Amino acid sequence: MIRVLSHKGPDEPTKPKHKMKEEIQDGSFKRELGLLDGTMLVVGSMIGSGIFIVSADITRQVGSAGWLILIWVLTALITIIAAVSYGELSAMFPKAGGQYVYLKEAYNKLIAFLYGWSLFAVIQTGTIAAVGVAFSKFAAYLFEPFSENNILWQIQTGIGDKGLPQYYSISAAQLVSIVTIVLLTYVNSRGVKDSKILQTVLTIIKILSLFGLIVFGFTLAAKAEVWNANWANAFETRSFSLETMTWTPISGSLLLSGIAAAMVGSIFSADAWAGVTFIAGEIKNPQRNVGLSLFLGTLIVSIIYVLANLMYVAVLPLDVITTAKSDRVAVVAAQYIFGQAGTIIIAVMIMISTFACNNGLIMAGARVYYTMATDGLFFKKAAKLNRFDVPGWALWVQGLWASALCLTGRYGALLDFVVIIVLIFYILTIYGIFILRRKMPDAERPYRAFGYPVLPFLYIVVASALCIALLIYKTDTCGWGVLIMLIGIPVYYMTRQKE
Repeated sequence: MIRVLSHKGPDEPTKPKHKMKEEIQDGSFKRELGLLDGTMLVVGSMIGSGIFIVSADITRQVGSAGWLILIWVLTALITIIAAVSYGELSAMFPKAGGQYVYLKEAYNKLIAFLYGWSLFAVIQTGTIAAVGVAFSKFAAYLFEPFSENNILWQIQTGIGDKGLPQYYSISAAQLVSIVTIVLLTYVNSRGVKDSKILQTVLTIIKILSLFGLIVFGFTLAAKAEVWNANWANAFETRSFSLETMTWTPISGSLLLSGIAAAMVGSIFSADAWAGVTFIAGEIKNPQRNVGLSLFLGTLIVSIIYVLANLMYVAVLPLDVITTAKSDRVAVVAAQYIFGQAGTIIIAVMIMISTFACNNGLIMAGARVYYTMATDGLFFKKAAKLNRFDVPGWALWVQGLWASALCLTGRYGALLDFVVIIVLIFYILTIYGIFILRRKMPDAERPYRAFGYPVLPFLYIVVASALCIALLIYKTDTCGWGVLIMLIGIPVYYMTRQKE
């Protein structure tokens, strides 16, 4: 349980400074995760399929090698700044629930609920669904019947604008994704030990595979003429149309729109690092290891992402990157490096990557719903731990909703909504550091945010500017994301349990 000593009041000048301490256990959670496990959870949850795909769209939006790398470097910097800022909060509140707890302490239960609501409705479950489908799509390279083109059942739902029939269908890829979600939910419901071993082993394989791809790319397939051509106009700003297959110079508002659109992919690919804060109740010495896991994990991933994109630019002409089939840049790069065997190599890498990613997402997300339930803000059953000392009911309800999102066929659209919601809550959480410095000035802070107040404020400014740009230039998707979040307000008041 968490023990919090109350603040000294104005009539109690002799009381000791406010300190926030935690006993060895948080409820019945068992602290079985060390620094390596926490770091591998951060890395494994962050690296899914994005790094293998989104660079094509980024290049189409901003039009040059320099901007492509700059987008990834900027994403890396703001991600690391956010992660090290979270270190202060994780040391103050080393308990299950992580970011949800930080928002509750800094603001109130409503703001925390809106985060948990968004996490369950879209952020965590939508990402789990999309990553599961990415796994099945690349599994189809090895076994064609797993393809999304293998339609198992369909029904006509109406007539489209052009008079053509419209269908709702279920593909083999969707069912395979559901099977992986169910399997990983089952593994996680059997205790944290098996899931942590799976996460650590798969993530180490993932890291080594990606570094291997980068090294082989530079040594076997990089060409000076490709590199020089790609960097000849390093920061030329233009956009590429797949319909007309032409480049168009851009500047002003169009450039801002392109940067905002480009960063959706890079930020989404670098997201999910906060998951380690959700399982703080199961990490040994959380005051130290959660914050250190955040820093080490985001640093490792940032280095991998920037190096991978430098490898793409060294191996592939820019036009090849922009027109890669289904945006699968890594598949094309692997074919340049390894020949036809490259397709199989990348398929296996992405299957391992997405499987480990989903394991981390499934493990972490359920701890938030558990903590919400203990506050009376989620299903009561989610507040119970099973005989393996994990929130089994919360794991299964998360798995069911993620599986439902797989069947809707709309998870791709949901992911467009995710980035702005994620950024809004990152901004609120990091601003919460400033609030808590005033609200709890004497609280024990085993770690203080690096570069405070400059770096946290810098993150707030950059992330806020990006949010504004997204709302202006991608209103059709990001506006829906904000709406999904705001729907949580009436839900909060309608479903709140009496305290």
